[in-house]
Amino acid sequence: MRLRRPLLGLALVVLAACGDTEPAPPPPPVEVTGEATGHYCGMLLQDHEGPKGQIHLVGREEPIWFSSVRDTIVFTRLPEEPKNIAAIYVNDMGKANWEQPEPGTWIEARQAWFVIGSRRMGGMGMPEAIPFSDRVAAMDFAATHGGTVTRLDEIPDSYVLGPVEAEPGSADDGGSADHGGHATH
Repeated sequence: MRLRRPLLGLALVVLAACGDTEPAPPPPPVEVTGEATGHYCGMLLQDHEGPKGQIHLVGREEPIWFSSVRDTIVFTRLPEEPKNIAAIYVNDMGKANWEQPEPGTWIEARQAWFVIGSRRMGGMGMPEAIPFSDRVAAMDFAATHGGTVTRLDEIPDSYVLGPVEAEPGSADDGGSADHGGHATH
């Protein structure tokens, strides 16, 4: 019986040491290629203006692409989508060009400030959650274009999961667009 106690103690030390390892750092953002297609719409990202998104899953080498930040957020909230998210990147619109966000403008979405409910529409004339790395830049944008400044986890589900009203004259011919609970652009 005495021989087992030291072995049990050693096993507990080994198990405790396993828990002390730091998690792997998140993968870096990847730049949009000509082949990058939106997860929900299947369309090329380069065909849409406004901020884009990418989600990296643990165990998957390539990111999942989104033609809008709104769709990126939808992915994180739908119960049927994977939850092993290693990183969520969106374009920092305080630094990026609206027509075609350029390389090097990615920020981690969980660190961003978002303007929701603004008059500025994303891809296909749909409402967008517009990300900024700087709170002051987000507030300036909201002062110019309307909307509310918030953090990712404070964006209401109804904003990203509810029916969408397209802007008149948009690619959705100005009508109401209900996409079965989530936006597809």
